[in-house]
Amino acid sequence: MMLGFLLARAGVATVVLEKHADFLRDFRGDTIHPSTLQAMDDLGLYDEFLKLPHQEAAELSALVGNERVTAVDLSHLPTRAKFIAIMPQWDFLNFLASKAGAYPNFRLIMQAEAEGLLEEGGVVRGVTAKTPEGPLSIRADLTVAADGRHSILRAKANFTPKDIGAPMDVLWFRLSRRPQDTVEPFGRADRGQMLVLINRGAHWQCGYLIPKGGFEELKRLDIDILSQRVKELVPFLEDRVAELKSWDDVKLLTVTVDRLPRWHKPGLLLIGDAAHAMSPIGGVGVNMAVQDAIAAANILYAALRQGAVPESLLAAVQARREPIVKLTQALQLCRSSFRTAALPMS
Repeated sequence: MMLGFLLARAGVATVVLEKHADFLRDFRGDTIHPSTLQAMDDLGLYDEFLKLPHQEAAELSALVGNERVTAVDLSHLPTRAKFIAIMPQWDFLNFLASKAGAYPNFRLIMQAEAEGLLEEGGVVRGVTAKTPEGPLSIRADLTVAADGRHSILRAKANFTPKDIGAPMDVLWFRLSRRPQDTVEPFGRADRGQMLVLINRGAHWQCGYLIPKGGFEELKRLDIDILSQRVKELVPFLEDRVAELKSWDDVKLLTVTVDRLPRWHKPGLLLIGDAAHAMSPIGGVGVNMAVQDAIAAANILYAALRQGAVPESLLAAVQARREPIVKLTQALQLCRSSFRTAALPMS
């Protein structure tokens, strides 16, 4: 969506396909980092953007055992925003869609799921998609696959990401928030367990780390086992863990950390999670994708206005973004390398 907006703004005819009827998804990346907020400022959208409902966090802290640690202090950043904006991803996407829609050369097609590539002589010439009205074919000078960590277009291009490994998965759930609770996002790590709380106004968005692949075994037990662990880690939640009625109240995020050795082929570029799936640690996924889009727009817009995109420019996008992706993934895996203790089975 960001790339479509930037290219349309630069005078490039752009079509964005979205397979769902809306952007409403729960437990998606909702942390808008200062780098993304700076981009919104550069685009002249900062003040309007921050009128959307959000919470702000300038400092991220955690209890490690019983010792409080300030994990992140953003107050000294050389950016206009010295905080993370915690905002539902659907609000961010709707905002970008409305701004992009002001350009006559931008088109957003909802309920259009890309399912194949149009190829001629080894060059990608567009996509095929399915819609409620029937099949759709779109020809383009450049096709950008931004369809996530389970990318269909990546598979159609016969690209296989390198699995870098992730030792844990995350259980997401909601618990109500009281006025006397802390405001800043908060985490607690103790005895091989970790719980993260993100302030969403009326409720906490809670993320509990479990060993990789351990959810099916865990679901054989009563939900009370999770409630007990939440109480032990964050005692002030004791009066509301009963809100977890069953495992239906819990969503699993299967953590994947991978990246493609090559992000492109003639006529095709992959960005965001389709090119490099990030760990949820640090909440950087949305922001890495936005930075991919900005780099791609800056490098490609002039060629796209002429209708010719040499593969060397697609390679330049990867060369621009790959070093920071590799560094960020390495830091994420380093921070998550502690062993996540399995919940007791009785």
